[in-house]
Amino acid sequence: GDITSSDFMSFILREKSIDTIFHLAAQTHVDNSFGDSFEFTKNNVMGTHVMLEAAKVHGIKRFIHVSTDEVYGEVAKNSPDCHEESILAPSNPYSATKAAAECLVKAYHKSFGLPIIITRSNNVYGPYQYPEKICSKFICSLLRGGKCYVHGDGSNSRKYLYAGDVANALDIILHHGQIGEIYNIGSNFEISNLDLARTLIRQFGYKEADHIEFVQDRAFNDRRYAVDYRKLKELGWKPKMGWEEGLIKTITWYKEHRDTWWGDISCALVPHPLKALPQNDNYTL
Repeated sequence: GDITSSDFMSFILREKSIDTIFHLAAQTHVDNSFGDSFEFTKNNVMGTHVMLEAAKVHGIKRFIHVSTDEVYGEVAKNSPDCHEESILAPSNPYSATKAAAECLVKAYHKSFGLPIIITRSNNVYGPYQYPEKICSKFICSLLRGGKCYVHGDGSNSRKYLYAGDVANALDIILHHGQIGEIYNIGSNFEISNLDLARTLIRQFGYKEADHIEFVQDRAFNDRRYAVDYRKLKELGWKPKMGWEEGLIKTITWYKEHRDTWWGDISCALVPHPLKALPQNDNYTL
C-alpha cells in the first residue's frame, strides 16, 4: 500500500474496522535525505497528512505517531538531555520532515480533537531491521566478509535501544499514555560509531585493520542525541535489555537468517548516490 494514497488509507481503515493507528511508516535513512529529500517530504509529511485525515474521517480512537530524537537536533556532551518540551531544532532533511509531520499531528489534535500521542526514540537495533541502519548494516556487511564504513573519524555517538524494549514502551504508551502528550523513549547506553564497529568486528573474530574503512562524512552530521525519558519512566517503563546481550541476540539472529530473510540485500550496504535537482529553469545554483 501507499500511505500517500487517501483512497487506499480510507479503504484499509474502513474494511478492517481499525480503531488504533501506530504510525511508523516513513523514509528514515538520513544519508538518503541528502540525496533525494523530496521523497522524504512526500512520504514523511504528505504521508502523515493523509494518515491524519483518514484517521479523522474514520473516528480513530488513538493515533500514536512514532517520531525520532533527531527532531531535537544535536546535543552537546555538557548540555542537559532534551525533554518533551525542548525546542525542536532539526538539522538535516530527514529530521526536518519528521518535525514537520509532528506539527501536523499536533494541529489535528488541537483543531479536530484527534486523539494523538507522539513518541521520540533513541536509535533502535535488533532482529528484522533493514540494513540501512548502522548496526544492521555493519552486521550484514561483516557476515559477507566485508567492511564497516565509518563516516569521518567515527567519533559521532548515538544512544541505542533494543527493539523489544521499544515495543514494550509503545505498548505501555498505548494503554497508559495520556492523549495529546509526547513521550521520549530513551537509553542510558551510548557508543561512538567507531567503537560500535570495533565491538562488532571483535564479535565476528575478525581483525580490526581488515574490516574498518574511514569514508567522507556527509555535509553535516549531528555529534550526538540525548533525551530525558523520566516522563515515560513514570508510566512504569525502563529499558531491560543490556547492550551486550542485545547485540549478541541481534548478531545471532542475522547469522541464522542470512539466507532466508532478505536474501541478497547487498544493495543496501553501499553508499547511495546523490541525486540532482529536478530539471527546472526556475532553479538557480
